[in-house]
Amino acid sequence: MPDPIAVNSMFGRIARRYDLANLLLCGGIDTWWRRQLVAAVREKSPRDVLDLATGSGDVAFALSRRLEKSTAIVGMDFCQPMLDEAEIKKLAAGKTKFENVTFRQGDGLALPLPDATFDAVTISFGLRNLADRAKGLREMRRVLRPGGRLYVLEFSQPHAWFRPLYYFYLRRILPFIAGIVTGDRAAYVYLNRTIGDFPDRPALAAEIKAVGFSNVSARAMTVGIVALHEAVK
Repeated sequence: MPDPIAVNSMFGRIARRYDLANLLLCGGIDTWWRRQLVAAVREKSPRDVLDLATGSGDVAFALSRRLEKSTAIVGMDFCQPMLDEAEIKKLAAGKTKFENVTFRQGDGLALPLPDATFDAVTISFGLRNLADRAKGLREMRRVLRPGGRLYVLEFSQPHAWFRPLYYFYLRRILPFIAGIVTGDRAAYVYLNRTIGDFPDRPALAAEIKAVGFSNVSARAMTVGIVALHEAVK
């Protein structure tokens, strides 16, 4: 499992260039993935949402745009430089645009939050960076109210026919491009390794169910390279 100190340091180093690197590496398709997540959350009209591993805040802001303005959204991350980037975006958008979004520093393995606080918890491309996935999932379940929903948007294992091309891109092309953009090729070598080692959809669904969630479902997107898992407390 990832070393949390190393992960924190890595994201701190690439924070300022993180969004640009994502745009170049994903070709903008990550915006569509986020829209699918937000649409799923919107169906349930939550009163409050925790966006865990919020990074530079893109999911929190997307939720704010599509949910009722009365919905309180907390973006939480353990890497302060990433949260600083989120705050810069919020300030640039103007005082009133994202009034319902607040950002807080917090560790996903020991959330500084009371039990049963949120109707929904989202985590996008952050679960694979947790040092202990089961512990993190239990924390997410703890802060959900009964009947609350978990949404995990994460890289997955692609359909078999696409895997050779996909892994060639991950191992050869992605670190090269990211190294040029961020100046930190090693960070993206780590990230492509975590993607390659991550469970497929059935295995991750089993992990989510094992910590006490029910009604676990998984939806593959973009030939299976990404999946949206949903579950109920």
